[in-house]
Amino acid sequence: MRTALWIVLALNVAGSLSAEEDWRQFRGPTGEGHSSANRLPLNWDENHKVVWKTAIHDHGWSSPVVCEKQVWMTSATADGHKLFAVCVDRQTGKIVHDVHVFDVARPQPISAENTYATPTPAIQPGRVYVHYGTYGTACLNTATGAVVWTRRDLNCDHESGAGPCSSPFLSRDMLIVNVDGRDVQYLIALDPSSGKTVWKTNRSFDYSTVPVHVRKAFTMPLLVPRGSGQQLVSPGGQAVYGYDPATGKELWKVRHGGFSLVPRPVFGHGLVFVVTDHDHPQLWAVRPDGIDDVTDTHVAWKETSGIPSRSSPLLVEDLLYVTSRQGVLSCLEARTGAVVWKDRLEGRYSASPIHAGGRIYFFNERAVCTVIRPGRKFEVLAVNRLNEQPLMASPAVAGDAFVIRTEKYLYRVEETTP
Repeated sequence: MRTALWIVLALNVAGSLSAEEDWRQFRGPTGEGHSSANRLPLNWDENHKVVWKTAIHDHGWSSPVVCEKQVWMTSATADGHKLFAVCVDRQTGKIVHDVHVFDVARPQPISAENTYATPTPAIQPGRVYVHYGTYGTACLNTATGAVVWTRRDLNCDHESGAGPCSSPFLSRDMLIVNVDGRDVQYLIALDPSSGKTVWKTNRSFDYSTVPVHVRKAFTMPLLVPRGSGQQLVSPGGQAVYGYDPATGKELWKVRHGGFSLVPRPVFGHGLVFVVTDHDHPQLWAVRPDGIDDVTDTHVAWKETSGIPSRSSPLLVEDLLYVTSRQGVLSCLEARTGAVVWKDRLEGRYSASPIHAGGRIYFFNERAVCTVIRPGRKFEVLAVNRLNEQPLMASPAVAGDAFVIRTEKYLYRVEETTP
């Protein structure tokens, strides 16, 4: 099937690639799950609207990233001894590069639901940046697949039975990543051209006051406004912080007491929406305009029911959408936290939702996607099923197509012409 689809369908999509936005980091252009695409498919299944389907070797839950005509992701052997970066041609689905990036002599045991290739890469024209947590960070030439530089010293104790998750992203010509383990907790910015450290800032919370297992986190920062400039909002174990992206100087922090948090924050209406814990997740709305410790003054509201432990929030206009691991979908007033409605989706949820073209797409852990219309009532537009298989990675958008990663395959799903 795939060979025929390459010949017939690649011609239909080739002309639209250069004009569309790329998906260069986890959760897309702004890191918050929004796409400007207007023609993403509403309905599909395994036999309809699949432009191509490509097998990806070994294991990985990194989300695909898209730049120009390439899609990149990472993969790893189940035992964690070999780490890879894989590039697929966006038009045809053919594998362009399959790079063996690192060998790991003694990988720490991880959760059965995690992989050694869970952090999502960051990409820009000519370069892709792959990160495997404590096991290494590398820059690759996207044209040749050659390794440009590596770092093997951003080490931390992810905890036996957990594993890596925090993803890097590009900001102000720097590659930035959280390093939050049981033993060390810091934020670091690297020069993308050389991999050298630009700045490194240790978390200011006194972690000696809490047990080691509640010091770690698995999330990533978000760039948000601050006055006439910008700041990095970076959740960590026990606190969320604001930093100057140019220098790494801490601007403020809010102590939340949680740990092992995964979802990436979102921003709007002068508030940052942060999930504060994994086992007992809460959603906090924080005003990011403070100085020093603003725990007692800058938390606008909190919600404790139906909050995701893995999936990131989504803000669409005045409404915030959150999906618990168990499939409880909540719609909240962003400014106040008031519940507008709650309903239940099919299955369990790790992937983060996508908003595009007046629709919200929720992908569950068995490759089922429920599509709703955003608004003040719960309205399902479609339920789409690929072959039943594990799906933990958040999909990407490439032009008017979804790029969907499941346990063994990468799909391009798109409206097509006969």
